[in-house]
Amino acid sequence: MKILKTLVFALSCTVLTQAASAQQASDGVVKIGILNDQSGVYADFGGKWSVEAARMAVQDFGGKVLGVPIEIVSADHQNKPDVASNIARQWYDTDKVDAIMELTTSSVALAVQGLSKEKKKITMVTGAATSDLTGKQCTPYGFHWAYDTHALAVGTGGALVENGGNKWFFLTADYAFGYSLEGETSKFVKSKGGQVVGAVRHPLSANDFSSFLLQAQGSGANVIGLANAGLDTANAIKQASEFGITQGGTRLAALLFTLAEVKGLGLKAAQGLTLTEGWYWDQNDENRAFAKRYLDKTGRMPNMIHVGTYSTVLQYLKAVQKAGTDATEPVAKLLHEMPVEDVFAKKGKVLPNGRMVYDMYLFQVKKPDESKGEWDMYKQLAKVPGDEAFLSMADSGC
Repeated sequence: MKILKTLVFALSCTVLTQAASAQQASDGVVKIGILNDQSGVYADFGGKWSVEAARMAVQDFGGKVLGVPIEIVSADHQNKPDVASNIARQWYDTDKVDAIMELTTSSVALAVQGLSKEKKKITMVTGAATSDLTGKQCTPYGFHWAYDTHALAVGTGGALVENGGNKWFFLTADYAFGYSLEGETSKFVKSKGGQVVGAVRHPLSANDFSSFLLQAQGSGANVIGLANAGLDTANAIKQASEFGITQGGTRLAALLFTLAEVKGLGLKAAQGLTLTEGWYWDQNDENRAFAKRYLDKTGRMPNMIHVGTYSTVLQYLKAVQKAGTDATEPVAKLLHEMPVEDVFAKKGKVLPNGRMVYDMYLFQVKKPDESKGEWDMYKQLAKVPGDEAFLSMADSGC
Protein backbone atom coordinates (compact mmCIF):
# COMPACT_ATOMS: atom_id res chain seq x y z
CA MET A 1 0.00 0.00 0.00
CA LYS A 2 2.86 2.35 0.88
CA ILE A 3 4.51 1.65 -2.49
CA LEU A 4 1.23 2.33 -4.28
CA LYS A 5 0.85 5.69 -2.48
CA THR A 6 4.40 6.61 -3.44
CA LEU A 7 3.75 5.82 -7.09
CA VAL A 8 0.51 7.80 -7.08
CA PHE A 9 2.30 10.76 -5.47
CA ALA A 10 5.13 10.62 -8.03
CA LEU A 11 2.68 10.42 -10.91
CA SER A 12 0.71 13.37 -9.53
CA CYS A 13 3.88 15.42 -9.25
CA THR A 14 4.78 14.61 -12.87
CA VAL A 15 1.32 15.61 -14.10
CA LEU A 16 1.39 18.83 -12.09
CA THR A 17 4.88 19.67 -13.37
CA GLN A 18 3.84 19.10 -16.99
CA ALA A 19 0.69 21.18 -16.46
CA ALA A 20 2.73 24.01 -14.95
CA SER A 21 5.09 23.94 -17.92
CA ALA A 22 2.23 23.91 -20.39
CA GLN A 23 0.73 26.95 -18.67
CA GLN A 24 3.89 28.88 -19.55
CA ALA A 25 3.31 28.25 -23.28
CA SER A 26 0.36 30.28 -24.54
CA ASP A 27 -2.51 28.34 -26.12
CA GLY A 28 -0.90 24.97 -25.38
CA VAL A 29 1.32 25.13 -28.47
CA VAL A 30 4.37 27.06 -29.63
CA LYS A 31 3.61 28.15 -33.18
CA ILE A 32 6.21 29.49 -35.64
CA GLY A 33 5.33 30.99 -39.03
CA ILE A 34 7.60 30.76 -42.08
CA LEU A 35 6.52 33.57 -44.40
CA ASN A 36 8.30 33.86 -47.76
CA ASP A 37 8.09 33.72 -51.56
CA GLN A 38 7.03 30.20 -52.56
CA SER A 39 5.97 30.79 -56.17
CA GLY A 40 7.92 33.71 -57.58
CA VAL A 41 11.42 34.92 -58.35
CA TYR A 42 12.79 33.83 -54.92
CA ALA A 43 11.06 30.45 -54.66
CA ASP A 44 14.33 28.48 -54.89
CA PHE A 45 16.28 31.05 -52.88
CA GLY A 46 14.11 30.27 -49.84
CA GLY A 47 10.58 29.09 -50.52
CA LYS A 48 9.27 25.73 -49.37
CA TRP A 49 12.87 24.63 -48.90
CA SER A 50 13.14 26.99 -45.92
CA VAL A 51 9.95 25.45 -44.53
CA GLU A 52 11.60 22.02 -44.67
CA ALA A 53 14.64 23.39 -42.84
CA ALA A 54 12.37 24.80 -40.12
CA ARG A 55 10.72 21.39 -39.71
CA MET A 56 14.15 19.79 -39.37
CA ALA A 57 14.94 22.19 -36.54
CA VAL A 58 11.73 21.24 -34.73
CA GLN A 59 12.51 17.56 -35.21
CA ASP A 60 16.06 18.00 -33.92
CA PHE A 61 14.78 19.92 -30.88
CA GLY A 62 12.52 17.01 -30.03
CA GLY A 63 9.13 18.17 -31.30
CA LYS A 64 8.08 19.76 -28.00
CA VAL A 65 9.11 22.66 -25.80
CA LEU A 66 7.87 23.36 -22.25
CA GLY A 67 5.83 20.19 -22.51
CA VAL A 68 3.74 21.37 -25.47
CA PRO A 69 3.99 20.64 -29.21
CA ILE A 70 5.81 22.90 -31.66
CA GLU A 71 3.95 23.72 -34.87
CA ILE A 72 5.31 25.19 -38.12
CA VAL A 73 2.88 27.07 -40.37
CA SER A 74 3.82 28.64 -43.68
CA ALA A 75 2.46 30.94 -46.39
CA ASP A 76 3.45 32.56 -49.69
CA HIS A 77 3.58 36.36 -49.45
CA GLN A 78 4.02 36.73 -53.26
CA ASN A 79 6.67 39.44 -52.66
CA LYS A 80 3.90 41.90 -51.75
CA PRO A 81 4.16 43.82 -48.46
CA ASP A 82 0.38 44.25 -48.17
CA VAL A 83 -0.23 40.52 -48.67
CA ALA A 84 2.48 39.69 -46.14
CA SER A 85 1.11 42.14 -43.58
CA ASN A 86 -2.39 40.72 -43.91
CA ILE A 87 -1.12 37.17 -43.42
CA ALA A 88 1.00 38.21 -40.44
CA ARG A 89 -1.91 40.06 -38.83
CA GLN A 90 -4.18 37.02 -39.19
CA TRP A 91 -1.46 34.76 -37.83
CA TYR A 92 -1.03 36.94 -34.76
CA ASP A 93 -4.67 37.84 -34.09
CA THR A 94 -6.48 34.65 -35.07
CA ASP A 95 -4.02 31.78 -35.42
CA LYS A 96 -1.93 32.69 -32.35
CA VAL A 97 1.43 32.49 -34.09
CA ASP A 98 4.22 33.33 -31.64
CA ALA A 99 7.01 34.35 -34.06
CA ILE A 100 7.51 34.83 -37.80
CA MET A 101 10.70 33.89 -39.62
CA GLU A 102 12.46 33.87 -43.01
CA LEU A 103 10.69 36.88 -44.64
CA THR A 104 12.38 36.94 -48.04
CA THR A 105 12.15 40.33 -49.80
CA SER A 106 13.25 43.45 -47.94
CA SER A 107 10.06 45.46 -48.44
CA VAL A 108 8.08 42.56 -46.99
CA ALA A 109 10.46 42.08 -44.07
CA LEU A 110 10.32 45.78 -43.16
CA ALA A 111 6.51 45.76 -43.27
CA VAL A 112 6.13 42.62 -41.16
CA GLN A 113 8.82 43.69 -38.70
CA GLY A 114 6.98 46.99 -38.24
CA LEU A 115 3.68 45.20 -37.61
CA SER A 116 5.41 42.81 -35.22
CA LYS A 117 6.76 45.72 -33.21
CA GLU A 118 3.18 46.99 -32.83
CA LYS A 119 2.00 43.51 -31.81
CA LYS A 120 5.08 42.87 -29.63
CA LYS A 121 5.98 39.72 -31.55
CA ILE A 122 9.37 38.35 -32.58
CA THR A 123 10.61 38.27 -36.18
CA MET A 124 13.82 36.51 -37.22
CA VAL A 125 14.80 37.40 -40.80
CA THR A 126 16.99 35.17 -42.96
CA GLY A 127 15.74 35.86 -46.48
CA ALA A 128 15.77 39.67 -46.69
CA ALA A 129 18.93 41.72 -47.13
CA THR A 130 18.41 45.38 -46.24
CA SER A 131 20.54 46.55 -43.32
CA ASP A 132 17.70 48.93 -42.39
CA LEU A 133 16.21 45.98 -40.49
CA THR A 134 18.86 46.51 -37.82
CA GLY A 135 19.48 50.15 -38.69
CA LYS A 136 16.96 52.96 -38.86
CA GLN A 137 13.98 50.57 -38.72
CA CYS A 138 15.23 48.15 -36.07
CA THR A 139 12.95 47.05 -33.22
CA PRO A 140 13.48 45.35 -29.83
CA TYR A 141 11.81 42.21 -31.22
CA GLY A 142 13.46 42.06 -34.66
CA PHE A 143 16.48 39.87 -35.45
CA HIS A 144 18.48 39.63 -38.68
CA TRP A 145 20.32 36.37 -39.12
CA ALA A 146 21.88 35.04 -42.33
CA TYR A 147 23.32 38.05 -44.17
CA ASP A 148 22.67 41.67 -45.04
CA THR A 149 23.62 44.22 -47.67
CA HIS A 150 26.60 45.44 -45.65
CA ALA A 151 28.13 41.95 -45.42
CA LEU A 152 27.61 41.35 -49.14
CA ALA A 153 29.26 44.66 -49.98
CA VAL A 154 32.27 43.87 -47.79
CA GLY A 155 32.62 40.33 -49.13
CA THR A 156 32.00 40.41 -52.88
CA GLY A 157 32.53 44.14 -53.42
CA GLY A 158 35.77 44.23 -51.45
CA ALA A 159 37.27 41.25 -53.22
CA LEU A 160 36.66 42.65 -56.69
CA VAL A 161 38.01 46.13 -55.93
CA GLU A 162 41.16 44.63 -54.47
CA ASN A 163 41.61 42.65 -57.69
CA GLY A 164 41.33 45.56 -60.12
CA GLY A 165 37.57 45.93 -60.41
CA ASN A 166 37.56 49.65 -59.74
CA LYS A 167 34.91 51.03 -62.14
CA TRP A 168 31.38 49.90 -61.28
CA PHE A 169 27.98 50.11 -62.96
CA PHE A 170 24.96 48.77 -61.06
CA LEU A 171 21.91 46.86 -62.29
CA THR A 172 19.60 47.35 -59.34
CA ALA A 173 16.27 45.81 -58.36
CA ASP A 174 13.80 48.68 -58.00
CA TYR A 175 12.82 48.29 -54.34
CA ALA A 176 14.29 48.59 -50.83
CA PHE A 177 16.66 45.63 -51.08
CA GLY A 178 18.21 46.79 -54.35
CA TYR A 179 18.68 50.38 -53.16
CA SER A 180 20.29 49.20 -49.94
CA LEU A 181 22.63 46.75 -51.68
CA GLU A 182 23.68 49.32 -54.30
CA GLY A 183 24.19 51.97 -51.64
CA GLU A 184 26.25 49.78 -49.30
CA THR A 185 28.43 48.44 -52.12
CA SER A 186 28.94 51.89 -53.66
CA LYS A 187 30.19 53.25 -50.34
CA PHE A 188 32.57 50.34 -49.94
CA VAL A 189 33.88 50.56 -53.52
CA LYS A 190 34.57 54.29 -53.12
CA SER A 191 36.25 53.78 -49.73
CA LYS A 192 38.68 51.40 -51.45
CA GLY A 193 39.55 53.93 -54.17
CA GLY A 194 37.12 52.72 -56.84
CA GLN A 195 34.40 54.69 -58.59
CA VAL A 196 30.77 54.21 -59.61
CA VAL A 197 30.22 55.29 -63.22
CA GLY A 198 26.49 54.66 -63.41
CA ALA A 199 23.42 52.68 -62.39
CA VAL A 200 20.05 51.63 -63.75
CA ARG A 201 17.04 50.19 -61.94
CA HIS A 202 14.86 47.35 -63.18
CA PRO A 203 11.50 46.00 -61.99
CA LEU A 204 11.29 42.83 -59.90
CA SER A 205 10.92 39.69 -62.02
CA ALA A 206 12.29 41.32 -65.18
CA ASN A 207 12.67 39.06 -68.21
CA ASP A 208 14.64 41.29 -70.56
CA PHE A 209 17.88 42.85 -69.31
CA SER A 210 19.25 43.70 -72.74
CA SER A 211 18.84 47.49 -72.55
CA PHE A 212 20.21 47.58 -69.00
CA LEU A 213 23.24 45.50 -69.95
CA LEU A 214 23.96 47.63 -73.03
CA GLN A 215 23.92 50.75 -70.83
CA ALA A 216 26.36 49.07 -68.48
CA GLN A 217 28.60 48.00 -71.35
CA GLY A 218 28.63 51.49 -72.79
CA SER A 219 29.60 53.07 -69.46
CA GLY A 220 33.18 51.83 -69.58
CA ALA A 221 32.78 49.95 -66.30
CA ASN A 222 34.95 46.91 -65.69
CA VAL A 223 32.51 45.51 -63.12
CA ILE A 224 28.74 45.23 -63.44
CA GLY A 225 27.29 44.99 -59.95
CA LEU A 226 24.08 42.94 -59.91
CA ALA A 227 22.18 44.44 -56.99
CA ASN A 228 19.34 41.96 -57.37
CA ALA A 229 18.72 38.31 -56.49
CA GLY A 230 17.11 35.03 -57.49
CA LEU A 231 15.94 34.62 -61.07
CA ASP A 232 16.64 38.29 -61.80
CA THR A 233 20.36 37.73 -61.19
CA ALA A 234 20.33 34.44 -63.11
CA ASN A 235 18.62 36.03 -66.13
CA ALA A 236 21.03 38.97 -66.12
CA ILE A 237 24.03 36.63 -66.04
CA LYS A 238 22.67 34.50 -68.89
CA GLN A 239 21.96 37.51 -71.07
CA ALA A 240 25.35 39.09 -70.30
CA SER A 241 26.96 35.89 -71.54
CA GLU A 242 24.80 35.92 -74.69
CA PHE A 243 25.90 39.50 -75.45
CA GLY A 244 29.55 38.56 -74.99
CA ILE A 245 29.95 41.06 -72.15
CA THR A 246 31.89 38.77 -69.85
CA GLN A 247 33.98 37.41 -72.74
CA GLY A 248 35.09 40.99 -73.37
CA GLY A 249 36.66 41.21 -69.92
CA THR A 250 33.90 42.90 -67.94
CA ARG A 251 33.34 41.14 -64.64
CA LEU A 252 29.96 40.42 -63.09
CA ALA A 253 29.56 40.86 -59.36
CA ALA A 254 26.68 38.67 -58.21
CA LEU A 255 26.13 40.57 -54.98
CA LEU A 256 23.42 38.20 -53.76
CA PHE A 257 23.63 34.78 -55.35
CA THR A 258 23.40 31.43 -53.57
CA LEU A 259 23.92 27.78 -54.30
CA ALA A 260 20.28 27.39 -55.34
CA GLU A 261 20.64 29.94 -58.14
CA VAL A 262 24.05 28.64 -59.25
CA LYS A 263 22.53 25.16 -59.59
CA GLY A 264 19.63 26.55 -61.61
CA LEU A 265 21.95 28.53 -63.87
CA GLY A 266 24.52 25.78 -64.32
CA LEU A 267 28.30 25.90 -64.04
CA LYS A 268 28.82 26.71 -67.71
CA ALA A 269 27.08 30.08 -67.34
CA ALA A 270 28.00 30.75 -63.69
CA GLN A 271 31.68 29.73 -63.75
CA GLY A 272 34.09 32.30 -62.36
CA LEU A 273 31.47 34.32 -60.47
CA THR A 274 32.49 35.53 -57.04
CA LEU A 275 29.83 35.58 -54.35
CA THR A 276 29.42 35.68 -50.60
CA GLU A 277 27.53 33.13 -48.51
CA GLY A 278 27.52 32.33 -44.83
CA TRP A 279 27.44 28.57 -45.26
CA TYR A 280 28.39 25.89 -47.79
CA TRP A 281 27.65 22.19 -47.58
CA ASP A 282 31.18 20.94 -48.33
CA GLN A 283 33.17 23.03 -45.84
CA ASN A 284 33.46 20.39 -43.11
CA ASP A 285 32.09 17.05 -41.88
CA GLU A 286 29.33 18.65 -39.78
CA ASN A 287 28.03 20.61 -42.77
CA ARG A 288 28.23 17.55 -45.01
CA ALA A 289 26.24 15.45 -42.52
CA PHE A 290 23.51 18.09 -42.23
CA ALA A 291 23.42 18.58 -45.99
CA LYS A 292 23.00 14.84 -46.58
CA ARG A 293 19.99 14.76 -44.26
CA TYR A 294 18.52 17.77 -46.04
CA LEU A 295 19.24 16.25 -49.46
CA ASP A 296 17.48 13.04 -48.44
CA LYS A 297 14.38 15.07 -47.51
CA THR A 298 14.31 17.55 -50.39
CA GLY A 299 16.46 16.25 -53.25
CA ARG A 300 18.70 19.33 -53.11
CA MET A 301 21.50 20.86 -51.09
CA PRO A 302 20.68 23.82 -48.83
CA ASN A 303 21.98 27.37 -49.18
CA MET A 304 22.61 29.88 -46.37
CA ILE A 305 18.94 30.94 -46.31
CA HIS A 306 17.73 27.40 -45.69
CA VAL A 307 20.31 26.59 -43.01
CA GLY A 308 19.92 30.07 -41.54
CA THR A 309 16.20 29.38 -41.13
CA TYR A 310 17.04 26.11 -39.38
CA SER A 311 19.28 28.12 -37.04
CA THR A 312 16.66 30.76 -36.22
CA VAL A 313 14.01 28.19 -35.35
CA LEU A 314 16.46 26.23 -33.20
CA GLN A 315 17.72 29.36 -31.41
CA TYR A 316 14.19 30.58 -30.78
CA LEU A 317 13.21 27.24 -29.24
CA LYS A 318 16.33 27.25 -27.06
CA ALA A 319 15.35 30.71 -25.82
CA VAL A 320 11.77 29.63 -25.09
CA GLN A 321 13.06 26.61 -23.19
CA LYS A 322 15.51 28.69 -21.16
CA ALA A 323 12.94 31.41 -20.45
CA GLY A 324 10.35 28.87 -19.33
CA THR A 325 7.75 30.72 -21.39
CA ASP A 326 6.98 31.79 -24.97
CA ALA A 327 6.14 35.34 -23.85
CA THR A 328 7.85 37.82 -26.15
CA GLU A 329 9.79 40.02 -23.71
CA PRO A 330 11.79 37.33 -21.87
CA VAL A 331 12.40 35.35 -25.07
CA ALA A 332 13.63 38.44 -26.95
CA LYS A 333 15.93 39.28 -24.03
CA LEU A 334 17.51 35.83 -24.18
CA LEU A 335 17.84 35.94 -27.97
CA HIS A 336 19.95 39.07 -27.51
CA GLU A 337 22.08 37.41 -24.82
CA MET A 338 22.54 33.79 -25.89
CA PRO A 339 25.52 32.77 -28.06
CA VAL A 340 24.70 31.10 -31.38
CA GLU A 341 26.41 27.75 -31.70
CA ASP A 342 24.95 25.31 -34.21
CA VAL A 343 25.58 23.87 -37.66
CA PHE A 344 25.03 27.31 -39.21
CA ALA A 345 27.10 29.62 -37.02
CA LYS A 346 30.03 29.19 -34.65
CA LYS A 347 30.57 31.71 -31.86
CA GLY A 348 27.74 33.81 -33.23
CA LYS A 349 26.56 36.76 -31.17
CA VAL A 350 23.53 39.02 -31.39
CA LEU A 351 24.07 42.77 -31.14
CA PRO A 352 21.66 45.08 -29.25
CA ASN A 353 20.14 46.08 -32.62
CA GLY A 354 19.25 42.44 -33.43
CA ARG A 355 22.05 41.76 -35.94
CA MET A 356 23.53 38.26 -35.56
CA VAL A 357 27.27 38.40 -36.19
CA TYR A 358 29.18 35.39 -37.52
CA ASP A 359 31.86 34.63 -40.10
CA MET A 360 30.94 34.68 -43.79
CA TYR A 361 32.86 33.37 -46.79
CA LEU A 362 33.87 34.51 -50.24
CA PHE A 363 33.46 31.80 -52.88
CA GLN A 364 34.16 31.44 -56.57
CA VAL A 365 31.99 29.25 -58.76
CA LYS A 366 33.97 26.35 -60.22
CA LYS A 367 34.47 25.68 -63.90
CA PRO A 368 32.63 22.60 -65.17
CA ASP A 369 35.86 20.62 -65.45
CA GLU A 370 36.74 21.44 -61.82
CA SER A 371 33.53 20.02 -60.40
CA LYS A 372 33.58 16.47 -59.05
CA GLY A 373 29.86 16.04 -58.57
CA GLU A 374 26.39 17.48 -59.07
CA TRP A 375 26.60 19.85 -56.10
CA ASP A 376 30.36 20.47 -56.12
CA MET A 377 30.13 24.10 -57.20
CA TYR A 378 32.24 26.36 -54.98
CA LYS A 379 35.84 26.89 -54.07
CA GLN A 380 36.43 29.02 -51.00
CA LEU A 381 38.59 32.08 -51.59
CA ALA A 382 38.52 33.75 -48.19
CA LYS A 383 36.82 33.98 -44.83
CA VAL A 384 35.17 37.32 -44.04
CA PRO A 385 35.35 37.65 -40.23
CA GLY A 386 32.09 38.63 -38.56
CA ASP A 387 33.67 41.72 -37.05
CA GLU A 388 34.56 42.92 -40.54
CA ALA A 389 31.29 41.86 -42.18
CA PHE A 390 28.89 43.30 -39.60
CA LEU A 391 30.41 45.15 -36.65
CA SER A 392 31.27 48.38 -38.47
CA MET A 393 27.53 49.07 -38.56
CA ALA A 394 26.09 51.50 -36.03
CA ASP A 395 24.90 49.51 -33.03
CA SER A 396 23.06 51.72 -30.60
CA GLY A 397 20.27 49.23 -29.97
CA CYS A 398 16.58 49.91 -30.53
